[in-house]
Amino acid sequence: NSLPPGLVSNLQQVLLSRKNPAEVEEDNSGRPSSSGNEETDGGASKPIILVTNSEGIESPGLSCLVDSLVREGAYDVFIVVPQSDKTMAGHSLTLRETVEVASVEVNGAVAFEISGSPADCVSLALSGALFSWSKPLLVISGVNKGSSCGSHIFHSGVIAGAREALLNGVPSISISQNWVKDESLESDFKDAVAVSSPIITAVVRDIRNGVFPQGFFLDVELPCSPLSNKGIKVTKRSFRRYSVNWQAISSKRNQSASRFAAGQPGIGMQFAQLSRDASAAGAARRFATQKKDVEVVESVGAASKSEFKRTVKYYRAEEQEEEEEGDEEDLDFRAVENGFISVSPVLQREDDSETGNAASKWISSAL
Repeated sequence: NSLPPGLVSNLQQVLLSRKNPAEVEEDNSGRPSSSGNEETDGGASKPIILVTNSEGIESPGLSCLVDSLVREGAYDVFIVVPQSDKTMAGHSLTLRETVEVASVEVNGAVAFEISGSPADCVSLALSGALFSWSKPLLVISGVNKGSSCGSHIFHSGVIAGAREALLNGVPSISISQNWVKDESLESDFKDAVAVSSPIITAVVRDIRNGVFPQGFFLDVELPCSPLSNKGIKVTKRSFRRYSVNWQAISSKRNQSASRFAAGQPGIGMQFAQLSRDASAAGAARRFATQKKDVEVVESVGAASKSEFKRTVKYYRAEEQEEEEEGDEEDLDFRAVENGFISVSPVLQREDDSETGNAASKWISSAL
């Protein structure tokens, strides 16, 4: 009982692989049919749930969610999250660069933080390179601080985490709580998890019973006062647009935006940056050698200048909301504003009306 659950899980997989192949029922992929479930001492299956987010390991929404899952004792919980806040990272993947992975101590769960995006977190976790299991039963991304309604589907890191799971054939849920300045409290995240738990339970139940539809993930949007919600409403994605306001800032204030000063990245990220700098320096030397016999003219208007003086400026982006025209009650943001829990099916293929109808029917009947 003193062994970490992750080590127990790995040992069980090794013992399972040493059994007579005839004793292990395999699915069409050639992997054990218990994928996403680990056998406990009592013989009952225990689903694996992978948790990610866009805000990092210290996010109160993540902490409340993991505490609830661990306390319930019905799941093996694994966590992979970004090292730093990647709230608006979108569905970016890190290619051709080294990603640093560091273990994190979380009671009752196996946890890692990585120097990548939320999509990187899920992609790595499902690749088989980090964990011994082939895939979890469910991926939960959140609980995010702030709404992911409307056009946030293109920018949101928490949405990207759930979408990456969908692209890998794993059922997933993204959970976001509407955050109102000077009104919302961090303690609200406990309430957010409390009202989300029945949704998670229903999804796990129907996945295990083989009746959960495929081809979509659930986007759960919670009102700012989760316990005061008016119920669950099946919604559709709105076209509410969120604009960005760019402001010029002084050079003295740019230190907070520095990639090294603010986030304090791990040694892997520092080596990656040094490598890029070294490559850039080498390219500059080669270019300088090649252009010795070449006369460089900056432009027609500046032909008389012998040197170009580089100007550096600094800007910071702040998000601004833009109200959407239309008052349809079944839009995601409208439902949240009216105090409902919005549950939207996000389809892998937007034109797949059959899957959309099946998803909406499941939400209406199961929740």
